[in-house]
This record gives sequence, structure tokens and C-alpha cells, in this order.
Amino acid sequence: MSLRFGYGTNGFANHRLTDALAVLADLGYEGVALTLDHHHLDPYAEGLARQVAATAARLGELGLSVVVETGARYLLDPRHKHAPTLMDDDPGLRVDFLRRAVAIGADLGAEAVSCWAGVRPVTVDPATAWDRLLAGCVELAAVAERAGVPLGFEPEPGMLVQTIADWQRLHAALGSPSAFGVTLDIGHCQCLEPLSVPECVAQVAEHLVNVQIEDMRRGVHEHLEFGAGEIDFPPVLRSLAEIGYRGLVSVELPRHSHAAPTVAERSLAFLRSAERAAPEPAPEPAVQLAGQEGR
Repeated sequence: MSLRFGYGTNGFANHRLTDALAVLADLGYEGVALTLDHHHLDPYAEGLARQVAATAARLGELGLSVVVETGARYLLDPRHKHAPTLMDDDPGLRVDFLRRAVAIGADLGAEAVSCWAGVRPVTVDPATAWDRLLAGCVELAAVAERAGVPLGFEPEPGMLVQTIADWQRLHAALGSPSAFGVTLDIGHCQCLEPLSVPECVAQVAEHLVNVQIEDMRRGVHEHLEFGAGEIDFPPVLRSLAEIGYRGLVSVELPRHSHAAPTVAERSLAFLRSAERAAPEPAPEPAVQLAGQEGR
């Protein structure tokens, strides 16, 4: 078993992007989950094409793979976190942002672009919110397919699409497009899914394009360092290997930027140790030929 571990740049909020990439490469990470933000490859900055080209070159020099994340809190609205969403009365800014993210992802050679539904606005009824989300995802799936970059849609606690079952409903309503995959956050599975975490991995195996990982406790949506929550990680890592997952498994600790290099180093050591401790698959039962009983 050999998984590819990455680290989310939203956990390096106090670093320049170039410095964060260098630190992570030096620590031994194989990739980054790059959150587009005002300080990390701002998709609305002047000279964006030049910055994207420079970032792509630097990733190549460092041997880092990349997925693009779109969870910046106040990039689009300085007063309201994660606003607007695809469910708002005017979702245009969100659609434009996600279009830009897909284009940037294509230019970076990203393995996936990750996104989510957002929290339903209190002024929008559930049926209308669903219809708006569906319409936005139809457009974005087509954009991603043309760009050749898969979308990884993430179920997120508290959002309109918060469980794997919600994602499955959305995927089916879209007509199961090949460009519309799933981002699985391991902590979220522990937080609210009815199945065990390894069972969650198996449930989405066919559509899994991106994995985020951290520790978490049941019923509490708080991203914790490894060992501070309730997840038994060796079986989780084994389940990812067993389904043949080849994408990045990226640490998602957005509230740990104050100690980013130290936390990143600890995290990689933990994951490598958990990977070594992962149980081997059970051997296939021996086939007993007729007439050989008791031999």
C-alpha cells in the first residue's frame, strides 16, 4: 500500500504560497490541496495568468501534485462567509468563481477541483434551493468536462448536501456525469455518516476523485489533529488502498496555520505510521476440492 499524502494550503494561511509549497515539499508531501484565496493565487488578481504559470512551474520543480479547493471564506463577500452560494438569489459570482477555479485547475494540471453546496439561505425554501443548486451544477459539470478536470463535490456538515446520500441524490439528478465526482472528507464521515469510515470509502469508490483527512469526533464538526479525535486510521487508509484510490489524501486543518510547519510535520509522520500499521487484507479462503476433506 502506498498512498499519496498532501496538505491543504488553507492550513498555511500565514505563509506566502511559494514558501508553503517549499515547506511541504521539504517535509516529504507529494501534493497540495490549494485553496484559491486573496493571498494564495487570488483568481481575481491582476496578472493572474502569469501567477498561475509561475505556480505550475514551481509545483513541477518541487514534484508536487495539486488539487484546487474553493472553500475560501471571504473571497467573494467580505461580510458573509462562503457567500454567495449557488442557491442565492444571485449566484453569478459563485458561478464565475467556480468557472475560474476550473480554468486555473486545468492550467495547473490539477487532479480535481473541489467544491460544495453551501448553507441554504434562510430566505430560500428547500425546494428552490435544490433546483438552483442543480442548475448550477449542470453548468459546472459541463465546464469541467470541457476543461478535462474532474469536479469533486464535497458533502459538508450543515450544508444542503451534507451526506454521501445527499451527494448520490445530486449525482443521479444530474444524470451521473463522468466529470462530477466526489470529494470525501474522512472527518466528516466520522462526524455524521451512519456507516463506518471504511464503509463510506467503499460506498463512493467508483466516483472518488479527492480525499481530505483529519481527525474528528462523532456529532462535532471540528477538524482535529490526528490522535485528538475518534477515528481509527489504519483501517481507513487500508480501505483507500483496497479500492485502488490513486489521488491525493490531503490533510485538512484550516485552523492550525499558527503552527503550520510543525503540524504538517506531525501529520505526515502520523499518516505514514498509520499506513504501516494498516491491516493486510484477509486471505482468500482455500478452495477445497471434492474428495479432499480431512486431508
